[in-house]
Amino acid sequence: MAVYQQGEGPAVIMVHGFPELAFSWRHQMPALAKAGFRAIAPDMRGYGQSDCPESVTAYRMADLVGDLEGLLDTLELERATFVGHDWGALIVWHLAMLAPDRVEKLIALNIPHLPRPPVDSVEIMRHKFGDDFYIVNFQDSTEADRAFAADPAHFFTMLMRKNQIRRAQFEQLPRSMKTLSLLKTMKRDESGGDALLDDAELAYFTNAFEHTGFTGPINWYRNWTQNWQSMEGVEQRIDIPTLFIGAVDDVVIAPEQIEAMKPLVRNLRIEMLEPCGHWTQQERPDDVNRIIIDWLRDLT
Repeated sequence: MAVYQQGEGPAVIMVHGFPELAFSWRHQMPALAKAGFRAIAPDMRGYGQSDCPESVTAYRMADLVGDLEGLLDTLELERATFVGHDWGALIVWHLAMLAPDRVEKLIALNIPHLPRPPVDSVEIMRHKFGDDFYIVNFQDSTEADRAFAADPAHFFTMLMRKNQIRRAQFEQLPRSMKTLSLLKTMKRDESGGDALLDDAELAYFTNAFEHTGFTGPINWYRNWTQNWQSMEGVEQRIDIPTLFIGAVDDVVIAPEQIEAMKPLVRNLRIEMLEPCGHWTQQERPDDVNRIIIDWLRDLT
């Protein structure tokens, strides 16, 4: 696992999501180091400079959580504060359920703690959003792997954007227009809002994914059903001090999902950023840094 570090002090491990890299925390690393923390960010399994196993089953949640436990062991840390965004948030939520003694504090960006549903969530998404929804599509074919890898620069130009749509506008759209299809996004020549990445940042992401492709990252999603099965009977409540930073205009997450988290996380603080979309730590870095650092200092 490729790991990047800055600073000295209490360890803060930052876990990226899809389709990102340790580089996604480039604004947080120096700020945390300056504030007296040891900022640590890995390229997760299947990404960047880390290993990219070929097997789909190598990307189960148990393996992703195990990678973080192994990172702690390698760094000779009994526990640490974990920060996760997008899929990274899902992983650190699971780490908190499966190995709570390794998590000192938990910070989740955008993705709340989602209680295990009684039915496979892939089937729920298929019924609610249809086969074009990106998570469902990933289960059914490798078309996305090939399409994204054919032009990573266009993929990131179209996907990583800000100021695309406000939550109130999104709620007024017909149901057919609320389905997030990344394949359809790839086929567009233009997209709304503003580019999130400057030329150098776009080149960094593009070069990384030209090297690795997208199959490893997409394989995280292809274990969704197995991950759901494996969590049967696992306690869903979390007692660890937790900070949730949400984005009002993140159309991936509905407000009611954030509300549903509250009874499950006993020691919870919620901060909502507005305006802000899905790429929170890159879109509003100064605010995210301030909120995280202030919260960590309040608890010391």
